Amino acid sequence: MFIPFLVVLIGVALWMVSVYNGLIGLRNQAQNAWTQIDVQLKRRHDLIPNLVNTVKGAMEYERGTMEAVIAARAKAMGAQGVKATAEAEGQLTQTLGKLVALMENYPDLKASTNVLQLQEELTSTENRIGFARQQYNDSATSYNTRQQQFPANLVAGMAGATPADLWVIADGAERAVPAVDLSLRLPGA
Repeated sequence: MFIPFLVVLIGVALWMVSVYNGLIGLRNQAQNAWTQIDVQLKRRHDLIPNLVNTVKGAMEYERGTMEAVIAARAKAMGAQGVKATAEAEGQLTQTLGKLVALMENYPDLKASTNVLQLQEELTSTENRIGFARQQYNDSATSYNTRQQQFPANLVAGMAGATPADLWVIADGAERAVPAVDLSLRLPGA
């Protein structure tokens, strides 16, 4: 009678260790995914001053927009945690969009190789950020789901596991569908 009890006890202990290790693995995957976002955000933050400095001379009358980009970048660089970072980065995205839209009004800038290269690097970085955010949310969701499933939730509580925040779009402007006009307009028409 003692041996079956011991076998069950050992089985439960092995199961708890397995669940605990699984939770640690999922938490580390979510943390790694967050680190990947951070790497791409740093790249973005490093590109912005180069873009602003490149267009500064040509866009003297748009100083307010450039200052807004610089302020949004500073706020984004100082943000801590997923929610605060997502909000600050959303504001930075908006101000960068305004800067790029204003640049369209300056033919010399549109023709500048440096500006085109910086815009391409920024676009590439934005795509990388999007993929990294998706990977983070996938990892965080797996981690959160595992914590909430029974009976793993019993071990999660003992392990001190806490849900990971998801990167969500907090700003309605980011949800707006971009207007695209692909119609062909002939000169003088």
